[in-house]
Amino acid sequence: MPIGDFVNNIPAPIFLLIHITAFAIGAYFAWRSFGAGASTLGWAFSLFAHTISEVLDLVAFVLVFVAATSGVRSLRSETQGA
Repeated sequence: MPIGDFVNNIPAPIFLLIHITAFAIGAYFAWRSFGAGASTLGWAFSLFAHTISEVLDLVAFVLVFVAATSGVRSLRSETQGA
């Protein structure tokens, strides 16, 4: 059994509530840090790992799509040029 397997047993509404709560806490701390003039700390709270993970997943999906379509486009141009 993997270490984090218990996460799969958490119901979806509870899972979402956990993430919304974590986002709210991070946003509050970022807001307070920016307000206190600690912009580096504010950015640290703003750029937490979950957000970076989601963005990187999106970038990976876009790159897969671009690679797939460019392969099809180059194949199409080769057959039309011959």
